[in-house]
Amino acid sequence: MRLVYEPAGRAREYAPLALNLYTGCSHGCSYCYAPAAMRKDPRTFKHAQPRADIIANLERELTRNGDGSLLDAGDHPPVLLCFTSDPYQPVAIESGVTRAAIETLHAHGYPVHILTKGGMRATADFDILGTHPGDAFACTLTFVNERDSLVWEPQAALPRDRRHALTIAHHRGITTWASLEPVIDPEQTLDLIALTADVVDLFKVGTLNHHAHAATIDWPDFARRVVYLLDSLECDYYLKDDLRRHLDD
Repeated sequence: MRLVYEPAGRAREYAPLALNLYTGCSHGCSYCYAPAAMRKDPRTFKHAQPRADIIANLERELTRNGDGSLLDAGDHPPVLLCFTSDPYQPVAIESGVTRAAIETLHAHGYPVHILTKGGMRATADFDILGTHPGDAFACTLTFVNERDSLVWEPQAALPRDRRHALTIAHHRGITTWASLEPVIDPEQTLDLIALTADVVDLFKVGTLNHHAHAATIDWPDFARRVVYLLDSLECDYYLKDDLRRHLDD
């Protein structure tokens, strides 16, 4: 099994390639799909560690050639860190694995896209992120209200912390994007767009999947309102398929 892989399904809308560095995630988000997808107990999943020999194995994988694989392509697409874990949960800083992965990918010609709820922890690597053409920094933005964030994402960085990290990345000249997925409170999602439009280069907007709360949201209404707001602010954006289909409802 390759470490750098081509995502499938909904994940494919976010990145052509991805790399998962850790065995789980300590953020404990109640809407997280990863434990079920990986067939892990959510309680065990929260005790995350770097995957065994991840950097040495990544180096070996990236130096292979002649097998006609996607890793031999001349123009390398970006590699997203990470789908089934967070690249800036606390263990990332303790272990240095995320930084080492960025350096290894860069050394082999791969741009890196970071997607995190780790907030300001990510800024420790801003001296190397953005040094390769095609690099980007992204945060998952879910709430403005910190109390709501603590209920749904108890160990993730607080909302203001994530917005601050995006602001710093933007001012350093790093391309930024925001993942507005899951959408849990549509009003707060709309507020987040208004709060960050000046520092986010691209918004990727989705829905809420695999959670009963999704049935309480008027998705056609949200889809129309979010498009109107993004257009009025002249933002670049991408609507994921799960949300785009509601524009026809």
